[in-house]
Parts: sequence; structure tokens; C-alpha cells
Amino acid sequence: MAENDTDALRRQIIELCRRHAAATAPGPFVPGETFIPASGKVVDGDDLAMLVEASLDMWLTAGRFAEAFEARLAETFGLRHARMTVSGSAANLLAFSTLCSPRLNERAIPPGSEVLTVAAGFPTTVTPIIQNGCVPVFVDIDPATHNVDAARLAEAVTPATRAIMLAHTLGNPFDLGAVSEIARGHGLYLVEDCCDALGARWDGRHVGTFGDLATVSFYPAHHITTGEGGAVLTRNKALAKLAESLRDWGRDCWCPPGRSDSCGKRFDWHLGELPPGYDHKYTYSQIGYNLKATDMQAALGLSQLDKLPGFVARRNENWRLLRDAFRREGLDEFLILPETTPGAEPSWFGFLLTVREGAPFGRNDLIRRLEERRIGTRLLFAGNLTRQPAFAAVRYRIHGDLTHTDRTMRDSFWVGVWPGTGEAGRGYMVETFRTVITGLAGRL
Repeated sequence: MAENDTDALRRQIIELCRRHAAATAPGPFVPGETFIPASGKVVDGDDLAMLVEASLDMWLTAGRFAEAFEARLAETFGLRHARMTVSGSAANLLAFSTLCSPRLNERAIPPGSEVLTVAAGFPTTVTPIIQNGCVPVFVDIDPATHNVDAARLAEAVTPATRAIMLAHTLGNPFDLGAVSEIARGHGLYLVEDCCDALGARWDGRHVGTFGDLATVSFYPAHHITTGEGGAVLTRNKALAKLAESLRDWGRDCWCPPGRSDSCGKRFDWHLGELPPGYDHKYTYSQIGYNLKATDMQAALGLSQLDKLPGFVARRNENWRLLRDAFRREGLDEFLILPETTPGAEPSWFGFLLTVREGAPFGRNDLIRRLEERRIGTRLLFAGNLTRQPAFAAVRYRIHGDLTHTDRTMRDSFWVGVWPGTGEAGRGYMVETFRTVITGLAGRL
């Protein structure tokens, strides 16, 4: 087949993808029938077209789309380096493992070091600390924002402390002014887990630009999606190279897949106890993994990045309108409504609610009835990691107590603000909350 014929066929396939996406778009919202998930993806014909275009290349690992996506992602954050990986959890593992790399010499975090974090969140913000032989130190949260209590964080520092690793809870930035000052003042590394906060800002700057390393997730529930996927970001070239090496089997060579001899010395290196001239593509300087993403994932990410500002605006609008409606309906008599961290511009991932003490119903009474009425709910992930079965044999330290963490574990949950929730769905959510709470409070 002639080249112009294959090009025409390719264009036809991509146009059919757009037509297919339009033909299979979701129908109108039907109250009580259409499920309102706590989170979800918003994809269109352009996304499908990019995904299929990459698949037509049949380049089944990272390639031209991955290179372009990493560059665009770094530019979005205003950083120099982004390294795509298979998930946000993998990004957290790569980020913390990078700081433990022996190639950092005396700057490496040694096993047994303490790392300040919180127990109220997702486990894979913390598990890389444990997997690298370090000790998580759990600090309680601020009950208004559900982020770390910065005053307690400062008190938790000891001579054994080497780093701080925290997530921005449900898209609401933690107090980056205070946390950054603590890190600088004590010479600590700071890792920002931005997996739920893509597009959020603190003092006008993107979250993820304050720490030594930042992580993001592109799981379908998150702000943009590549299916599975995540990334590590940094402004530090040396850390970016270490993260890339760990992601790519721990190899010493920096040539991307399918390329060789970028340095012009592929068979001229003499490293370790290998024979002189041993192939640099098969020389390993770190104990690494294979956590690379594919070009198909990256192509979808490129299309989704174009939509990020609109997605963030829609999420924030849904959060604001829900909060206004809950106050107007008097639901804050029974539920503590979420608060924005002072100085922050969130990119909301969810609308977090806490059942007030003394309310005539419990959290589970409420969420069961919401789920029955097709409104999806989620808890604040693990609640309190120290209560989870997986942490029963884990070595950790608790600074002070975890009173507010435990309260969140018992009484808090969240509902969705994702961009797929429109006016009709949002109105149904408010009306359902009002009806259910009125019934549970015995006011019908």
C-alpha cells in the first residue's frame, strides 16, 4: 500500500474514533437512576483519537508521545523535569527511593531515618518510607482542612528526621509556607504528593514546585487521566536522572527505548568490576524497577492536559455550589463543611463532610442511604493508617496523639465534585441530602 494510502487510512480511522465517541456519549441525567460517582473520568473524541493514533504506531513502550507529554507536564508546573511512570503510587515510590539512592552519597536518606507524614490519607504516600527501611512519624491533622497540623509537624522533628512526605488532601493544599519553612530550617527533604491536587496553587504557585520532588497521578478518578499512570517532577536535574534510572531497571544509561549511543561512548565505559567497554545499555548503577508507561497512555495524557484548566474550574465550581447549597438548606447543623487552607487555591478532588458530634445519626447511617439513592461516597481513604491491618507489624512513631485523625476515620466521608457532575446531578445530590438527613433527624 502506498504511503499516501496509509496516511488516508489513518485519518479515516481517527475520524471514525471521534464519531464513535460522539455516538456513545452518556445520555441525560435521570434523578434516582443515573449513578453519581464520587469521582470519574471525562473523555471525548479527541482523547480517543489520540489514544488510537498512538496505538497505530505500534510502538508499545515509551516513545514520542511520552517524550512530548513529559515536556508538556513539566511546563505546566513550571518545572524543568517530569518523568512519567505507571501510577501515582509508583511515582511516590520512585520519588522517595530517589532520595535514598546511594548515588546521593552523604545526602542520601539512610535506613532507619524518620520521615514526617500523616496517617489520614492514602497508604502509598507512606509505604515508600517503609519499603526503603525508614520510619514514618505520624502527626495529627488540622480538623478544618484535614491537612497536617503544621505546628505539631514542627514539634515532631528530631535529630533522626531526614524528610517530610505529605499529600495535599483532596486537592486542598497543606500550609506550604509553614511546611517549607520547617523543611528549610532543619535541612529536610520535602516530597509533595500532588496526586489529588493537580492544578492547585499556594501563594500563586503550583503545588509541587515547593518540594525537592513532587508526584502526580493520572488514574481515571483523578483530575486528568491516562488510564493508569503517574509522574515524578522536580527542578533538580540530578534527582530527575536518579528517578529515571530507578524507573528504568536501575540502568546507568540514559538513552530512551529504541535509541543507542546518545553519549557516543556506548562501548567505552569502564564501570564497577565489569570488563572495559561493557555495553552501557546493560550497565546498572542502582537497584531499580521497570515502571515505565506506554506511548498510548502518554498520548491520552497530552489530550487531557489541554482540558485541565476547564476541569479544575468545573471541580471548584461544583465544590463552591455544593457548599453554598448545604449552608442554605441548613445541613451544616448536622455536618461540618470543608474549609479551604488560608492562602491556598485548591483544585478540589472531593467534598469532605464530617457528621457532627451529637447528630441523631452516624456516618454509616447516612452513606448507606445515599448509596441506595445512587450517590457514590468515599471515606478519607485509609482513615488512620495505624489502625489498618497492614500496619500491625510496621515500625512507626506517633507524635503526640491522632485525635483528629481518629475522628475523621469515624465520622468523615466525601462525595464527588468531578467535572462530569452537572447542574441536574448537583441539584439531586442536595435534595437527597436534605431529604435523607431530615428523615434521619426525625423531622419528617
